[in-house]
Amino acid sequence: MTMRSRSRSIGLRALLIALAFTLSIAPGLAQQRQPSDPDAQPSGYVIGPEDVLDIAVWNNDKISRAVPVRPDGKISLPLLNDVQAAGLTPVQLRQALTQALTTFVPNPEVSVIVREVHSVKVTVIGQVKLPGRYELKSRATVLDLLAMAGGFTDYAARDSIVVLRQEGATTRRIPFEFDKLTAKSGAKNGGQENFCVAPGDIILVP
Repeated sequence: MTMRSRSRSIGLRALLIALAFTLSIAPGLAQQRQPSDPDAQPSGYVIGPEDVLDIAVWNNDKISRAVPVRPDGKISLPLLNDVQAAGLTPVQLRQALTQALTTFVPNPEVSVIVREVHSVKVTVIGQVKLPGRYELKSRATVLDLLAMAGGFTDYAARDSIVVLRQEGATTRRIPFEFDKLTAKSGAKNGGQENFCVAPGDIILVP
């Protein structure tokens, strides 16, 4: 066997080994790349009062409509009357509506889409230039809200900021030390995290 033939034979053998390895792992790679069922993925958004929802029932225009979530957290629909919506994800509400409609509609196919978000509000009060209640359309941090409020006044106690968060019947006080977060030296962020706000939070700048 000539040198060229031997080299070609070794190259072919290496190619076959590589091909066999690729075929052996291909099923696993394909399985990893396949998107999972959207209904199996919990939605991060929870419906709240004042949100506007699009409720669609397949082949039933009399029930399908855009409905606002009332201050009591419920929506009104034909046949079902009042249905609790606040506190549920769109997927959970879809499941609840599907189950409730089975009494009136055979095999109902329901979709729930959040058309407008109005329930995520955070209040900033105290020594900021633009105190008020801010409606959020996406995730936001304490620094984001302080920026929306125009920053501090000259009298702000920046290391005494607290975030008041309602947890059931109690109010939790979460300290937010601005100077530690913006410190250039010392421990990372001075031990203060720029955490995300939650609906209903009150940021108090004394």
